[in-house]
Amino acid sequence: MLTERMNRLTPYVFLAPAVIVLAVALLYPIGYMIYASFLNWNPSQRIGEADWVGLQNYLGLLGDENFHESFWVTLKFAAVVVSAEMVIGVGLALLLDRNIRGMSILRTVFILPMMIAPIVVGLMWRYMYHPSVGIINRTLKDLGFEPVPWLSSPEWSLQSVIIADIWQWTPFIFILALAALQSLPRSALEAARIDGATPWQQVWHIKLPLMMPVLIVTGLLRLIDAFKVLEVILVMTNGGPGLTTEILALRIARTASEFRELGVAAAMSNYLLIMLLVLTVAMFLYNKAIEARSARLRAAAEEA
Repeated sequence: MLTERMNRLTPYVFLAPAVIVLAVALLYPIGYMIYASFLNWNPSQRIGEADWVGLQNYLGLLGDENFHESFWVTLKFAAVVVSAEMVIGVGLALLLDRNIRGMSILRTVFILPMMIAPIVVGLMWRYMYHPSVGIINRTLKDLGFEPVPWLSSPEWSLQSVIIADIWQWTPFIFILALAALQSLPRSALEAARIDGATPWQQVWHIKLPLMMPVLIVTGLLRLIDAFKVLEVILVMTNGGPGLTTEILALRIARTASEFRELGVAAAMSNYLLIMLLVLTVAMFLYNKAIEARSARLRAAAEEA
């Protein structure tokens, strides 16, 4: 009896250190942030000295036009960069999923941008976008075009930041999509070729459906990261001109450091957390449905 009880308790004993570390390193900071969001707290106070204001910080943000602007900029930025990176990354993976001489070197070159620190990426693109000495405007002048105010114009600033993010993180999509492609069952592709499917039909009806569970998780990871981009935008535009490139992560940082409103910054962080949780749950539910469909496709391919 005692031995059976010990056997049942053994897994929990081994899990206990990980659970304790998770509670301290993850749950405690989140709880601290949630508690701080109900306070009128500034950096000159200890958290215990701050006044309790309840939902005032949350309700105030609902009527804050600057918060609304940052929210929509974040949505536009995340939607555009993730969509573009998925299309380009998956397209490159489909093109390079073949035996070509020097392919290993080419793949290494493709993933170099994601290895560069975000601060360096921001500085590099800021100098490239320089209105007079930047290589992009110098090239435009050599071709007979007018220079473009990439970072100083409200019409171009967000697009400029989007281009930099796509350049840096498309390799992340590419490398995961390529791994998904190379793990596809060869029997399904061979059966499609025997049945006379064209290369495009193989991509559309076989490869992409089987890759979809991996692509959904990959897109979700990039979407979460896009909502939290800070360093590149901070270095390139600092949220300007105006609020045209101020995403929520930058707004939160400025609210805490410049405006010294830690409670309001915590409330913004919780809004962002809720939004990401909703997106994550929706994507995982959709992924479950896609995985079930992929399993049926794999089973049908093996039977064929």
